[in-house]
Amino acid sequence: MTVQVATTQPAGSADAGDNGRMARTLMRRAAAANARLVHFPEGFLSGYAKEQIANWDDVNWAAVRDKLEEFAELSAELGIWTVMGSAHPLTPPHRPHNSLYVISDQGQVVARYDKRYCSNTEITHFYTPGFEPVVFEVDGYRFGCAICIEVNFPQLFAEYERLGVDCLLLSAWPIDSILFVKAQAHAAINNYWLSLSVPEQSADLKRSAIIGPDGSHLISVDPPAELAVVTLDRRAPEFHIALDLARPWRAEANNGDIYRRRRVDDSAQRRPNLRVVQQPSGYRQPKEHTGKGSMKRLSASVRAVADHRYWGSSGHRPHASRRGAAQASGESASHLLHHDDPHHRT
Repeated sequence: MTVQVATTQPAGSADAGDNGRMARTLMRRAAAANARLVHFPEGFLSGYAKEQIANWDDVNWAAVRDKLEEFAELSAELGIWTVMGSAHPLTPPHRPHNSLYVISDQGQVVARYDKRYCSNTEITHFYTPGFEPVVFEVDGYRFGCAICIEVNFPQLFAEYERLGVDCLLLSAWPIDSILFVKAQAHAAINNYWLSLSVPEQSADLKRSAIIGPDGSHLISVDPPAELAVVTLDRRAPEFHIALDLARPWRAEANNGDIYRRRRVDDSAQRRPNLRVVQQPSGYRQPKEHTGKGSMKRLSASVRAVADHRYWGSSGHRPHASRRGAAQASGESASHLLHHDDPHHRT
């Protein structure tokens, strides 16, 4: 059993009409390439706040609704699932959600993922957060959804692994290239495919791509193309280790029982790790007297031990630069006594 997934890299705008026409073109191309699901970037249909939308009053919400209906009709006609990024309006004065609409091959909006972790600017000025993961199934493969800055919250990606996701759909409008590295790491750690969809405006940072469950970079959208397709196959031999060995093992390890069953209480070995410091030649144990003179002698003794540990038994003083560095860093005699003692804890 396999399923083909298409990721896209269209140029988004603030015009829902133009964005809708571009989306329909890519949906047809994806269907022609035998894709069963086509994946779009963050905020693509409505326009993305901050970059293209300065005020929600500027959005033609009627056009957004009309285009969603058109996508639903076209999805049914083509027999393809569509995951579309868009703002989702709420009742005023509440701000919209930053969402992914999941449209089935039957022409129904079956789910909507609302971005849970918004950026500071988003949560302060533009969006209302969501609170729930979204998982849906296409041809026996389970898909989850995440949006952009959520790549910085690994617990979301681990949650989708526990929910049995085979492929994570990450829609983004990135502002740095490190986002791809983070996405690649999540795919490799959680052992699932990851589809990344970004707009053409971000292609100079990183192109839309699909990553394998072993973290391998499978394909990118290379301009002038605006779409790339990959077949997800759980039986593919190149993913045997990631899917059949690593993923179930890591799930068992995260559960912790395999470690708790092997826990040992070896109290007989719990003794202080004492270590005798060899005293330098000529060192004499100071007498236990009080008074300024005695304290001076004690300080001299401590310095003698420090000198031995710091300079070595040869008695040669270190290079002046090292002495200066030690003084500049404020190393105390106590620190010098233990600076090469691996058992010492400050």
